[in-house]
Order: sequence, then C-alpha cells, then structure tokens
Amino acid sequence: MATLKVGVVSPEREIWAGEARMVVAQTIEGQLGILPGHAPVLGVLLDGSVVKIETAGGEWVSAMVGSGFFSIADDEVSILAEQAELGTEVDVAAARQALQDAQAEAGADSTAERRARARLRAAGSEV
Repeated sequence: MATLKVGVVSPEREIWAGEARMVVAQTIEGQLGILPGHAPVLGVLLDGSVVKIETAGGEWVSAMVGSGFFSIADDEVSILAEQAELGTEVDVAAARQALQDAQAEAGADSTAERRARARLRAAGSEV
C-alpha cells in the first residue's frame, strides 16, 4: 500500500514525522484530504485548526496548529505551523482554563479562543 511521508513542524521542534495513509488539514479555503498520489499543492492552514493523520499502522494522530502552511509534492506532506501541539501532549485542564480566559477577555472568536478550542479538539475533549 502506498503511503505519504509526513512531517509536522513548528519553530520550536518537530511535532511528528512518519509514514501515513492519509492527512486531513483545514485550510483557509476548506478541508483538504490528502492521499498518496495527490497533486502538488501549497496551502495556508486555518489558524486554530486540527490536522489529523492516519498513520501507516492505521492509528490516528491529531495535532492543533496555529497559522502556517502546508505543501504536498511527490507523496511528501510538510506542515509548517507557527504553533503546534500533539493532542496527546495537551494539558486538558490548562486548555479549558485558557478557553475560559480567552472568552472572558476578548469575546467571541479571538485567536486565543480558536487555539484553545483546537487544543481541546486535538486532545479528543469536547468543547
């Protein structure tokens, strides 16, 4: 079975890298599903969204991403995010508190609120 070579990086570190069957990313123009053989694409990630990766082993990995870009070429997917965090690394209590703080401070749909919601979604926690 064909796979994709995927890398998710932020300025601080490599978040995840490996072989995958599929990647799903939210762009500013809509959701994009990426399978092996996908045409080359360069896109802009939606700030405060979740990238989902189905690994070659069939498990799912989720990561919150802040603003950034992705590229697809020759079955290689690069996700370059200003801020990124694996769902398994999210402190759910801290993310819930950050969401409450953002809602109290800035009102609806601030960047901080979108990112806090994305952290909770990546962790598998309902908002």
